[in-house]
Amino acid sequence: MSAATFAAFAASAGPARIEINEVAPRDGLQIEPVVVPTDAKVAFLDALSACGFARIEATSFTSAKAIPALADAEAVMHRMARAPGVRYTALVPNLRGMERALSCRPDELNLVMSASETHNRANLRMTRAQSQAQLLAMIAAAGQAGVPVNVSLSTVFGCPFEGEVDADAVMALAASFAAAGAAGITLCDTTGMAYPTQVAALCERFRRELPQAGLTIHLHNTRGMGLANALAAWQAGVARFDAAAGGLGGCPYAPGASGNVSTEELVHMFASMGVDTGVDLGRLLEVVAGLPELVLRDTPSQLLSAGPRLRTHQPPAWMAAHFAAQEAAQQALQQAPQAPHEDSRNGSQDGARR
Repeated sequence: MSAATFAAFAASAGPARIEINEVAPRDGLQIEPVVVPTDAKVAFLDALSACGFARIEATSFTSAKAIPALADAEAVMHRMARAPGVRYTALVPNLRGMERALSCRPDELNLVMSASETHNRANLRMTRAQSQAQLLAMIAAAGQAGVPVNVSLSTVFGCPFEGEVDADAVMALAASFAAAGAAGITLCDTTGMAYPTQVAALCERFRRELPQAGLTIHLHNTRGMGLANALAAWQAGVARFDAAAGGLGGCPYAPGASGNVSTEELVHMFASMGVDTGVDLGRLLEVVAGLPELVLRDTPSQLLSAGPRLRTHQPPAWMAAHFAAQEAAQQALQQAPQAPHEDSRNGSQDGARR
């Protein structure tokens, strides 16, 4: 890297340490066609807890009819082993879900609504105004219970039904929840419609207008821009990222919403750049290697297939013998006696005749 390139990178560099919220146990498993058994979910959570994550979203206290894959939320929360230093969060869509969640002692509640009207109606069966009023009441109730709240705003970078989403509307919602006492706000790229300059602009605006609110970015890799968007957010000062092991996940109510940005690929990118994530990549890759058995299908982890960038491999078996033979032939050629040149053999006679 040239001095000029390094200087340009350093000028745009983000935080030296970031936090990753692993969301695969909730966002990843909720959309899988095969329901993962409770024992397997608990084992999955316990394995992730040993990887060094700052936060893990364990489950969702949603209607079993709406999300049958997570109908065992209470059992999972009660049976998982809570690792020191890890905050275990749970998504709650309404007051009833919050009541269920509070009985399981979560470290944080994650509330959700959409920034676009149509997606909010499809996802939550409420208008945005109704959802906003409900979430404000939930923030107050959680405050009385002494449990911090994060609010996730879906479709802030684009809606699969409406297209572009007004950034002013996004910021108005975020400001209302921050003022009500939400500890953090997550800006979600629910269907992978975001692009890097858009992400940077909204993150910069958020940090400028709501500097005291904790900001998390939730990205999907639907159109292959997940890591590019993460880098743009980091350069804008974002230090908290949602991600899912193996790239699992997707919204059941968002057409085309394929998996989240892959946790292992996010960790690998930041580690390559010298950014501390606190996550043990080797342990995480061991967990990811077991995902096909957990969800009964292949997972799209490119890093698991290729390995970290400095993983080396044995050279081809034929190579050593091939080049040894070449070297031996060259040495033999150099050591062979040289026949005298024709001019040298005739030189003395020519001289005598002259």
